[in-house]
Amino acid sequence: MSTENQNPNDANNELNASRSPSDLTAPSPDHTVSPLSAELTAPAPPVRGGRNPLALVVVAVLVTGMFYFGLHMSHRSALAHTPRIGYATPAPDFTLESLDGKNMTLSDLRGKAVLLNFWATWCTPCKIEMPWFVELQKQYGPEGLQVIGVAMDDSGKDDIAKFAKDMGVNYPVLLGKEAVGDAYGGVPALPESFFIGRDGKIVDKIIGLKGRADIEESIKKALNTQPGEGTSAAAASIAVVPK
Repeated sequence: MSTENQNPNDANNELNASRSPSDLTAPSPDHTVSPLSAELTAPAPPVRGGRNPLALVVVAVLVTGMFYFGLHMSHRSALAHTPRIGYATPAPDFTLESLDGKNMTLSDLRGKAVLLNFWATWCTPCKIEMPWFVELQKQYGPEGLQVIGVAMDDSGKDDIAKFAKDMGVNYPVLLGKEAVGDAYGGVPALPESFFIGRDGKIVDKIIGLKGRADIEESIKKALNTQPGEGTSAAAASIAVVPK
């Protein structure tokens, strides 16, 4: 048979038949796999379970931001529903328990000038101005001034009484209630003082700590008012009787 007409497949079959089985299945001893090839073809190691630290930080920041945003909005909502206490408006009336266990009503002091001070035992500025109140009560008490302290913290009655005694307080200290603070605009900061004239109307207000001279000037404004006839704080009253 002529080689020119030979089928290429027949030639391949003859070549394979001339090889031993070992030649067909086993790689040549000289044939080696390079390390790079092994690295490229090796299976990837299993991914261990875990969280991305950066993702955890982002989630924590978002959660914290949402919390403070909600707190801020709830605070704004609460302030939006608190009454506005302006000058020349009747001081909201209330009844609160004093440290000696008796009830005290603000409207019973009609005819006197009242310095109504909201404070707390943990309030550092309050500790600064309280000795001034003691001195001012002594100085202007004979002229009709009555200082009243309203404790707005969560300390027990005994702790408040001890604090007041240590500070040498010579005026009534009442155990505050949240409803009273709300009636006076929510008391956004301590200390906060309202100066009430003899007619039961607010003549001045001080938020935070100011100088003794500023407080004394506001006291004089209250003392210079005249008792009103037929006026009653009940028009803007709120009764808070201790349970």
